[in-house]
Amino acid sequence: MTMTPLIETRNLTVRVPARPLLPFLAKDPAPEILCDVSLAITPGEILCMVGESGSGKTTFGRTLLGLMQPASGEILFEGKPVDGPSPRHFRDIRRHAALLFQDPVSSFDPRQRIGSIIAEPRRILGRGGTDLSAIAALAEAAGLPRQLLNRFPHALSGGQARRAAVARALSGMPRLIVADEPTAGLDVSVQGGVLNLFRRIRDEHWTAFLIITHNLSVARHVGDRIVILYLGRVVEAGPPAEIFSNPRHPYTEALIRSEPIPDPRQRRSEPPVMGEVPSIAHRPAGCEFHTRCRHVRARCRTEAPAMQHFSDRHQAACHFPLAVAAEQQEPIPLPMTS
Repeated sequence: MTMTPLIETRNLTVRVPARPLLPFLAKDPAPEILCDVSLAITPGEILCMVGESGSGKTTFGRTLLGLMQPASGEILFEGKPVDGPSPRHFRDIRRHAALLFQDPVSSFDPRQRIGSIIAEPRRILGRGGTDLSAIAALAEAAGLPRQLLNRFPHALSGGQARRAAVARALSGMPRLIVADEPTAGLDVSVQGGVLNLFRRIRDEHWTAFLIITHNLSVARHVGDRIVILYLGRVVEAGPPAEIFSNPRHPYTEALIRSEPIPDPRQRRSEPPVMGEVPSIAHRPAGCEFHTRCRHVRARCRTEAPAMQHFSDRHQAACHFPLAVAAEQQEPIPLPMTS
């Protein structure tokens, strides 16, 4: 039986007005940050969104919660479409969702103590913001010692601040947590603790997660499904086991090959991917990855690829998926640039 998605987007497109000087340089004064993104998150699922900086990951998370306005497409919560872009239209989503900012300390009020920060969502939602024992229990559930509740944000370490942010998110008893780079700037041991905490929260409360990250190791460790974003488009999606063992899109393969190798004796003979990310104001024609792809062919330069399904949960947008690339003709070499 198919589970009803908790939250879903259909052909979601987000435009951001360019800076005053950019319209004279760009084809489009309001370039598309996200382009026709369609995906669903089911209850209890940990979905990891991966891509390079500037690929639109944070924009997607903020748009889900109504912090950015979509230009077209629709957002559905529990199967019901959100009727408009104003904050009141996102009221139902926000009552059941929480956002973990990339920099937790900057999202805290520096004049409030940690205990008051954690209690704030409970006060707003009318769920007992003055219950000190409940606040302490939330902090301990997030791995934050209760003696830190009387401190101010600047007195916490990076890992402690991250756990305080998780406790604040849990305070409103959300059904969806959007975590933007939740392990950025943390030691590896602390990263593992935060990710294991996410899995425990999911298992105990059936909370869904959207984890926005550029770290494939994080997605492999904690994700139930991975979505690869390039220039605001979904180029591949699937379970971690299939993504890492059999990537179908050349961009996914390049991301996997770009992971650091801990053995200094193993050196790469060539870079995993060529060139720079194109500007969203000057998107390439056809497949937008063709300017950097090692398997590019003539068709890729003129025709945008459709999403192909390789299994029930694994799909990729590529004319020549990697699994069948050897059966096709030799790739046309990229033109040399000076």
